[in-house]
Amino acid sequence: MASISIVFLVLSIAFVCGIAQPKQDSQISPGTLLTYPGSWLSPSKRFAFGFHQQGSGFAVGIWLVGKDNTIIVWTENRDDPPVTSNTTLDFTKDGKLLLRTEQGQKQLIATSATYPVSFAAVLDSGNFALYDKDSKIIWQSFDYPTDTILGGQTLFNGGQLSSSLNKSDHSTGRFHLSMQSDGNLVLYPATSKDDVGDAYWATYNYGLGFNLHLNSTGSLIISNESNLEAVLYPDFNSSSSINLNSNRNTIYRATLDIDGIFRLYSHTYHENGNYSVSRLWSALNSSCEVNGFCGFNSFCTVDNNQAVCHCLPGHDFVNPDPNILGCERNFSEAGCNGGKENAAFYNISTVENMTWGDTPYFDEKMSMEDCSSSCLEDCNCGAALFDHDYNSCQKQNFPLRYVRRDEKKGYTALLKVGLNQKKPQPSVFSKIATVQIVLITSGFTILSCVALATFGRFILKIRVLTYKRLLKNGNLGLPEEVTLRLFTYNELKRATNGFKEELGKGSFGAVYKGGLNKGKKLVAVKRLEKLVEEGEREFRAEMRAIGRTHHRNLVRLLGFCAEGTKRLLVYEFMSNGSLADLLFGAIWRPDWNERLRIALDVARGILYLHEECEAPIIHCDIKPRNILMDDCWNAKISDFGLAKFLMSDQTRTFTGARGTRGYVAPEWHKNIPISVKVDVYSYGIVLLEIVCCRKNIDVNASAAEEIVLSSWVYKCFAARDLYRLVIGEEVDMMSLEKMVKVGLWCIQEEPALRPSMRSVILMLEGKWMPVKRK
Repeated sequence: MASISIVFLVLSIAFVCGIAQPKQDSQISPGTLLTYPGSWLSPSKRFAFGFHQQGSGFAVGIWLVGKDNTIIVWTENRDDPPVTSNTTLDFTKDGKLLLRTEQGQKQLIATSATYPVSFAAVLDSGNFALYDKDSKIIWQSFDYPTDTILGGQTLFNGGQLSSSLNKSDHSTGRFHLSMQSDGNLVLYPATSKDDVGDAYWATYNYGLGFNLHLNSTGSLIISNESNLEAVLYPDFNSSSSINLNSNRNTIYRATLDIDGIFRLYSHTYHENGNYSVSRLWSALNSSCEVNGFCGFNSFCTVDNNQAVCHCLPGHDFVNPDPNILGCERNFSEAGCNGGKENAAFYNISTVENMTWGDTPYFDEKMSMEDCSSSCLEDCNCGAALFDHDYNSCQKQNFPLRYVRRDEKKGYTALLKVGLNQKKPQPSVFSKIATVQIVLITSGFTILSCVALATFGRFILKIRVLTYKRLLKNGNLGLPEEVTLRLFTYNELKRATNGFKEELGKGSFGAVYKGGLNKGKKLVAVKRLEKLVEEGEREFRAEMRAIGRTHHRNLVRLLGFCAEGTKRLLVYEFMSNGSLADLLFGAIWRPDWNERLRIALDVARGILYLHEECEAPIIHCDIKPRNILMDDCWNAKISDFGLAKFLMSDQTRTFTGARGTRGYVAPEWHKNIPISVKVDVYSYGIVLLEIVCCRKNIDVNASAAEEIVLSSWVYKCFAARDLYRLVIGEEVDMMSLEKMVKVGLWCIQEEPALRPSMRSVILMLEGKWMPVKRK
């Protein structure tokens, strides 16, 4: 039964994706003018296109017709200021839909640059479309969703929905739903960088080309042209009966609501023209599960089935109405001397069953009493989370984000609250002084306004001229698209001038310098040239690994070409070469602080691969040649052709020998399962190379004992002669010793004895060192 239903779903998708033909009497002819409060209706009169309420004014959009007309399903230019009631919509004779303001300004809403527009129509699906003379759609609102998709609509790969700000203001809100290029449908706070740690709901589907569909029967699915990946609704395993027949009196919509939850609704129309609303499916059960529903330093609880935000002890609301904007500290911080002197200025307030979303800078086993004392005496500690199951103390500084009460988890929050409360300062000015201040301030204000008006007019002229020049050049300076771009082979051949300038060569092919947008944007094009099977394997590995990751210390993949047997990858161009060039080939050495910063950059990139991706990735070939330097000398990890993936619940895996001699961990040669610790070993070698600015193996070394760097470093460390590693340099010896210790710890023979990359970063930053065991 389930398989038949899924087949029916696929067929129904194909049915609803056909081109809708408007009725003759519903066509809107060029030359039609719409004035407020008028609207254009769909044939069934269930959808209207026109002016809807937006804050204190009006915006152009589409809504469900009912007794209140408050369910807005699409808004044009939703973040523009509201317009007045004297604004008109002009569907011009040349097929442009323009918004004309009272001041005579024009704003283009819809047109087609490719085909002449014959007419427009509001369809019963809720889609507003422009048609050519053959009644084919050449522009439609369905291609530009805001916070909603309707029955028959698709959220395409790379697209997103953004919630509205509130029920009366449909400008962009605080959350977005992303149909990612890797096939995963994910919910994020709008202010986040879409990192894994910020996501609060995901479908965990992976594959290129997947889209989110809502068909006319109310089925919400993720699929591409050939595969049905996931059915979000209906649940075919449920015992409840599911009606897959399309009901002409029912409209379906999937909306990212203002509270950050993605929900599916049905609207069943009655004979009187009104409708009843039913919630069919919800991604989450409570708003408290939404990251960012409550602002910084506040936490979410459910009271009477409603999510409510409360301030943490020692904090007050920034704005009590609404109370979702977070809280600020209500006490004065004492000067910090550390130790028990610092503890005298604070108390610890405890709150049970709390969790939050930030990574602690300190995590060790101890009692709750010791954890409380440790936080009181630590200048950097604002709060600590005590895990009763593992007796661990996790210290964190303010502000705290994604805080919520979770009755299922045995955590106690220990919050440091100051004893000196902030008090409003009494006024010391007399009435005469106050009058004088008001007069002086008013005079300065008037002069400032005149000056600003003159300056603003001058700047406006410059911006208009700049904008016109950008339009002429075809580049508006918009941020690059997140999705991977598909290039043709001829495009990349032209971009590289026939693969003329080679940047480097590897075992699977060469990398060439290229330029896109008439040479304005430099890129690096990797052309795979080895045997088809091995080249295809590398191509797919790189696509899987870097195509769905985004981190400041990973080289960004911009696009690809898969044309016949040709396989090419297009990366951001790294202007300053590789770390190998910087350490081994440069005339001058980077100074000590620069080397420490580079070591941290590489460590953060590896940590992202190991712990912050949805599927952990083992790079398998960490070495200076695969670490590239951008314009600002930031280090970025590249070359994921040998990368190995782990399942979310997997820590080790078998694989064939990989990597480069001198950097591979011993377990590669023992036919045992490998883990992320092979990257930690390689990083340890690279770290020692960064310290000494030389290769791990140097047959031209001045002494035989110095040929193998790791062995020589250990001898110097044991003999307390670390200065020999950096002769002629001004180096902080404590920092040198710390880096050497970390490097030697990373290259221990036994994988279990090597640290995690998180511990490596904490040690390099000076926040933690391993405890010596007896």
